[in-house]
Amino acid sequence: MNLRNMKIDQSGLITAVRINGPLGQRLREMGLVPGTKITVAGRAPLYDPVMLRIAGQTLTLRNKEADYIEVAAEGGPK
Repeated sequence: MNLRNMKIDQSGLITAVRINGPLGQRLREMGLVPGTKITVAGRAPLYDPVMLRIAGQTLTLRNKEADYIEVAAEGGPK
């Protein structure tokens, strides 16, 4: 599943980051690497950006950045 398609409070494990170059490096430096658990904590009123919880921290991504992240979702929202 693409990260953009996850719902608020839905969790999953990152399976792939499908971009290289400076943006891919920046995403990986933020901790978005395969095997990492993430939770969608919220979205802005127009659904962009998306707020994530990862390793006890909160970060936000634009949807166009989230499109490059594949996630194995753990189910629906809590």
